[in-house]
Amino acid sequence: MTLTQLNYIITIAQAKSINKAAEQLFVSQPSLTSAVKELEKELGITIFYRSGRGVTLTNDGTEFLLYAKQIYGQYETVRDKYNGGNYKKKFGVSTQHYSFAVKAFVDMAKAYDMSQYEFAIRETQTREVIQEVNTMKSEIGIVYLSDFNRKSMMKLISSAGLEFHHLTICQAYVYLWKGHPLANEASISFEQLKDYPCLAFEQGEDSAFYLAEEILSTNDYPQIIKANDRATMLNLMIGLNGYTLCSGIICEELNGDDYRAVPFQDDEINQNSEMEIGYVIRKNSILSRMGEHYIMAIRKYLQID
Repeated sequence: MTLTQLNYIITIAQAKSINKAAEQLFVSQPSLTSAVKELEKELGITIFYRSGRGVTLTNDGTEFLLYAKQIYGQYETVRDKYNGGNYKKKFGVSTQHYSFAVKAFVDMAKAYDMSQYEFAIRETQTREVIQEVNTMKSEIGIVYLSDFNRKSMMKLISSAGLEFHHLTICQAYVYLWKGHPLANEASISFEQLKDYPCLAFEQGEDSAFYLAEEILSTNDYPQIIKANDRATMLNLMIGLNGYTLCSGIICEELNGDDYRAVPFQDDEINQNSEMEIGYVIRKNSILSRMGEHYIMAIRKYLQID
């Protein structure tokens, strides 16, 4: 038995309809029905009678609802006490290091009275993105798939109880400082990059290649430097003429105009794998109003219909 299940029972009893309750709770009807059945099985009782006109409480359900309200009411009292008496709705996003994901978050947050909400955006390691959506620390996670990592990533996403939703597909670009010797090239090959350090986001000591945020992660780079945040990465581009391989989607409003994204020129060995960028959410879940607004902001920025 969980507090979430108690909240589900209370909401269904008030709405007298599983469909209406699902809309209020921002969960799918099958997911809500499954949660109720699991609780009924755990308790050994039937809580609701179901009919074409909705649901009604059984005698056991009526009794259980009294206890559910008491327990959940105590939880709300504690929650409100430690939120200064003002409960704020929460919305979080976990993402690989994409400036467009931050830009969309900014645009979404501006549309709300931020004193009434608790917003969070977390640029983090790939595995953490998956875990934070799985544990509902964040509602949405932003990741990419490629021919190389797709099978492993989809297995990881599915095993975490999540589903992947497509946003856009793009070719790989070499991302570097505007003062880099190669910044004005029409395209850049792997051979041209051999004298410069490759920059990659750190994924942890036990990370697999498929968790890398950069394509061609299995290549043997003559020089490679790991970093764990985007600001450090940008500084290394300037200080060491470093580069990274990315989607090429640059937000100048946030990062400034000191950087360039030059098309990556592939060859027989280093082929330009497409990057499919998308978002992950929990299976059978429905996006909250803020979640819908956030995805709309991403689509607008990426110019996706």
